[in-house]
Amino acid sequence: MRSIWNGAISFGLVSIPIKLVNATESHAISFRQIHTEDNGRIRYRKVCELDDREVTQAEIGKGYEDADGTIIPITDEDLSHLPIPTARTIEIVAFVPGERIDPLQMDAAYYLAAGGVPAAKPYVLLREALKRSNKVAIAKYALRGRERLGMLRVVGDAIAMHGLLWPDEVRAPEGVAPDTDVTVRDKELDLADALMDTLGEVDLEDLHDEYRAALEEVIAAKASGEAPPQAPAPAAGGKVLDLMAALENSVRAARESREAPSGGEAEVRPLPRRAAPKAAGGKKSTSTAKKTATAKKAAEPKKSTAQSTARSTAKATAKSTAKSTAKKTAAKAGAKTEAKKAAPRKRTA
Repeated sequence: MRSIWNGAISFGLVSIPIKLVNATESHAISFRQIHTEDNGRIRYRKVCELDDREVTQAEIGKGYEDADGTIIPITDEDLSHLPIPTARTIEIVAFVPGERIDPLQMDAAYYLAAGGVPAAKPYVLLREALKRSNKVAIAKYALRGRERLGMLRVVGDAIAMHGLLWPDEVRAPEGVAPDTDVTVRDKELDLADALMDTLGEVDLEDLHDEYRAALEEVIAAKASGEAPPQAPAPAAGGKVLDLMAALENSVRAARESREAPSGGEAEVRPLPRRAAPKAAGGKKSTSTAKKTATAKKAAEPKKSTAQSTARSTAKATAKSTAKSTAKKTAAKAGAKTEAKKAAPRKRTA
């Protein structure tokens, strides 16, 4: 990680060379301004108002505008000679319990990396002292042209520094809370407590930026010439008129979601088949008849091999007997017919 500031931690008479490294990074998707007719980039040009020409970055400096509009130029050399001890030093001024720090004061976060081998021993000393005291260090430092307030705490094996807003930079919450008289009943508080207990805690590692993921899908779809995915239809809802009913429904829904099985091995369930419609006249459908016949066959005891053999032998004997009988009958009938034909007919007088 690239350092953005080099200096030292002033810990009483101890000086710890350190490098300031960003502890956070932004994963937000940024856009460019374009001309909608031809997708041409829209750029900002830095133009001097007096010369009416574009200037380069090397020609740009800092200046303070006075109340009457006068510009007072301020150079980097002027800033490097500021009469403050925190120009290149993170000066620790106090150690306080962490709960004393109002989260509203929290600003950017940094890691403090030890600046070389000589800084290792005092760095570890400060880290272990913060660990054992269960306190945080309040410090002052100068960064990007202004003096700032910071809080040092231990994160793993490193020392992190959170930038803090000055107390006068945190606005009082005046006019934010409802200005009407509201009475909250104990039953409503009980339901709110039950909802909080049911929702429980969450591991922050399980949370992710769904908006950025959806935005990436849209960009990928448009880049490949496909239609972007459509947003699901919002659930129909109405105005909440009964706070108690809303709390009860919320608790019930939270419990159901908590009781629903999650994780572990997936259970494979066959899709339910549609029942075939019944035929006219109250007759059972073909699938129902097949199921009944199958059940009957499964319920009947299996016959032994000897019985099945005897039955097949009896059937074969009956068939052969029937065939021989039919042949004899046919032979007798043929003999009688031939005899009738051979007998002479009597003449009538």
